[in-house]
Amino acid sequence: MKLNNPAPTTKAPAERFTGDVYLQPLHAGEAPSKLMAAMVHFTPGARTNWHSHPLGQTLLCTEGAGLVGTRDGTVILMRAGDTVHTPPGEEHWHGATPEGLMSHLAMVEHENGQSATWLEPVSDADYAAAHTQTAR
Repeated sequence: MKLNNPAPTTKAPAERFTGDVYLQPLHAGEAPSKLMAAMVHFTPGARTNWHSHPLGQTLLCTEGAGLVGTRDGTVILMRAGDTVHTPPGEEHWHGATPEGLMSHLAMVEHENGQSATWLEPVSDADYAAAHTQTAR
């Protein structure tokens, strides 16, 4: 057993995110483990690009409320304590609502060194539609 000090929080790359997003890597799997985990902090309205994961992804919302959307138009509103799983290969995005901050623990497994396939940004229109769909 060993205590791992978390890596410093850094600003997420603009080519994969819209808005201000901050990443704190927590664990990078060492063989035979394939697990990668990070805390991700989204400012209001910030979101990922469309992307998929070869072995799926699990998100545990730890603070605030966020949206998770898929290509078929399904949108889930997740709140602190909720867990959302996207299956292998499903194109999706996730981020904060326009009203507040959201943080989640992101857990993925890498396959042959790859944990995600990054695609185009989520348009403002698609983001607004997702928010409208889940507004309560």
